[in-house]
Amino acid sequence: MAQYKLKVGKIGQSIIDTHKKIESATVGIYKGVENYVVDAYKAIETAFVDRFLEKVEDENNEQ
Repeated sequence: MAQYKLKVGKIGQSIIDTHKKIESATVGIYKGVENYVVDAYKAIETAFVDRFLEKVEDENNEQ
């Protein structure tokens, strides 16, 4: 069976291209915010571990 695609014309293509640019920028901003939040969480987690926890050797692995 043949595949078909809607003809969008010059104006339609312009709208599609603009939408893709906006979408790309929005996704880029979201990823930037997400990376910032994750990095901040990791810093807090590391500070907590360093301050309140100490590493102990597992007694079962020392055999």
